[in-house]
Amino acid sequence: MKKHYLKTTFKKILIPVLSDSSYESVLAATRLVAGEGQVTLIGLVNVPEGSPLSAAAVSAREIRQKLKTLSQNEHVRVDVHVHASYNLWNELVSVVNEKRPDLLILVWPDDFNTIQIPNDALAHPPCDVAIFSGKIPTRPQNVLVSIRGGPYAELAIRMSDAISHSSHAKITSLHISTPGAVARADAPFRSLEKVLVHMPEIHRETVETSDPLAAIIDAACRYDLLIMGATARPENASSPLGPVAEAVLNNGKCGVIIVKTRRPAPLSFESEIVGGSAISVLVDKWFAENTFHANEFNDLKTLYALKERQNVSISLALPALNEEETIENVIQTVRKALMVDVPLLDEIVLIDSNSTDRTREIARDLGIPVYIHQEMLPQYGARRGKGEALWKSLLVTRGDIVLWIDTDIVNIQPHFVYGLIGPLLIRPEVQLVKGFYQRPLKVGDKLQAGSGGRVTELSARPMLNLFYPELSGLIQPLAGEYGGRRTALERVPFSSGYGVEIGLLIDMLEFFGINAIAQVDLEERIHHNQSLEALSKMSFTIMQTVFHKLERRFGHSLLDEENRAMKLIRYEPGRFFLDFEEINALERPPMLEIPVYKERRAQ
Repeated sequence: MKKHYLKTTFKKILIPVLSDSSYESVLAATRLVAGEGQVTLIGLVNVPEGSPLSAAAVSAREIRQKLKTLSQNEHVRVDVHVHASYNLWNELVSVVNEKRPDLLILVWPDDFNTIQIPNDALAHPPCDVAIFSGKIPTRPQNVLVSIRGGPYAELAIRMSDAISHSSHAKITSLHISTPGAVARADAPFRSLEKVLVHMPEIHRETVETSDPLAAIIDAACRYDLLIMGATARPENASSPLGPVAEAVLNNGKCGVIIVKTRRPAPLSFESEIVGGSAISVLVDKWFAENTFHANEFNDLKTLYALKERQNVSISLALPALNEEETIENVIQTVRKALMVDVPLLDEIVLIDSNSTDRTREIARDLGIPVYIHQEMLPQYGARRGKGEALWKSLLVTRGDIVLWIDTDIVNIQPHFVYGLIGPLLIRPEVQLVKGFYQRPLKVGDKLQAGSGGRVTELSARPMLNLFYPELSGLIQPLAGEYGGRRTALERVPFSSGYGVEIGLLIDMLEFFGINAIAQVDLEERIHHNQSLEALSKMSFTIMQTVFHKLERRFGHSLLDEENRAMKLIRYEPGRFFLDFEEINALERPPMLEIPVYKERRAQ
C-alpha cells in the first residue's frame, strides 16, 4: 500500500471563539498556517462571578450561530458544545488537554481580556501557542521572522515556513545583535545559523543595535507580516510574553504573530542552545518535500516522455559478488520492464568483484557487459569492497544518470529502479536519490518484519544524528539502491568499502546541500542476511568513514594508526580468543580527477 507523506506542519489547530470578536480574518489567516491540517473551533462564554451559569444561554446561542457560519469554510470543524465558565482559561486548558491540538491560536488583545489569561499561565502553556494581532493578510507577500536563537525560534521558523508553503511568500530572517556583546550571548543564534545555511529560501538580515524593540518595529514596516517568538523569561515573570513581544503586539504597524512553545523558557537564556530543536525544522521540511513513493512514478510512458524531453541517458550498474542465485532474475526483470517494454534504461552493466561462482557467466549469457573491478584501472591498484566497484562503474557507464541496485534482492521488481529515476527527472535540483524499504530479517525459514537494517539503526543513523543531523531524516542511509547525476557523482570521492553509502551522503550534503538529496519508498526488500561478525566489521568501516569526513571538516587527524584495526572475538569448541583484522576505510578521489576518465568523457 502506498504511504503518504504529509506536507504540513500543524495537523491540528484549535481556535476559541468568543461572542464579541470577529473571526473571519483570523480563520483566513489560520488557513495559511494549517496547510492540509484540520482547524477546530470551540465556543467560550464568560460568566461573571456571582451570576448563575444559566445566564450564558443567550450568549451560547449566539456563538453557536457564529460557529455555524464559520464552519462553512473548508477543513473547519466545529465543537457544537459551547463552554460556559467562570474561569475561561481553566476551561480552555481542559479542552486543549482533551483535543490535544498541535497549536492554539489566540487573538490579541481581545482573547486575553475576555479569557483573562493569568500572567503566569503561559509559563506552562498546554500546547504550542500563536498570538495573532493586527490585520494579518490572507496571502502575505513579504514575511519577516525575527529570531535571536532563543527557545521559541524553532516554532517561529516553522510558522513562517508553513505560511510560505501556502502563500509562496518571501521569508526574511532578522537577527538583532547587541554591540559589544560577549560571544556567549550570541551562541544560541550561531547554533541556529548552521540550520539557516541549509535553508536558502530564507533571506537573512542582521542589525546591530542596543534597542531591539525599535529595530524590530522599524524593520517590520517593510513587511506585511511579522513573526517572532515570545521573549525568553524566567517562569515567575510578570508578563506572559515578555516586554518586547507585548510592545510589538501593541505597536506593530503590520500583522503580528507571536509564538510560544509548550516547553518552558530556560532559567538562563544564554544556556539555551536552539540548534538541536531548530534542526528539526530543516529535517522535517526536507522529509516532507523530498520523500517520495515508487508508485508515484509507475506510469512508465510518462516517465519516458520526461526523459526524452530532457535528453538524458540512464545507466544501471549492478555490483555483484557471488550472486548466482539471484542475478538472472534481477537482470531479466529489470531489462524486460525498463529496456524492452519501455526504454527508460539505456544500458545495464555488471561490475563484478571477482566472483567464484557463475555470476559473470550468467550475466554474459544474458548479453550484459561484464567488468571485473579488480582488473579496471590497474595503474591505481586493486582494492576490495563494494565502493571500489561503484567508483569504477563511472568509468564504463555512459549515462547522464547512473543508478545502482544490489544484486542479492530476492523479490526484485521494476519499481526498485524506476522509483529512483522519478525524483531525478521531476526535480532538477536533486543530485542523489536513496531508496528505503521494509527489511524483514530471515531467521531459518521465517521472516521477521522490520528486524533488518541492524547496522543502520545501531551505527549509521546514530552517527549521522551526532555529527551530520541534517541527514537524520534519511530512513535508510545504507540502502544499496540509489543513484544520481553523473555531474555530481564524478565530483565526489568514493570510499572503497562499506562506507561508500554514508560517505556519498555526507559529501553530497557538503557539496550541494540537503535539498540535493531525495529518498523514495521502495516498499519491501528481501535479501540474504549477513552474520553478526560481518555486521560488526561493516559498522567499524562506517564509523571510520564518518571520522574521515570529520577530519576533513576540522582539518586535523582524529584517528591514529591503531584505530584502523579491529579486535574480533573468535569462538571454537572449548575455547574463545581474540583475533586481529585490519579494516582500513580507504577512499578514492573524485573520478573527474582521473585522466583516463576525463579522456573517455571528452570523446
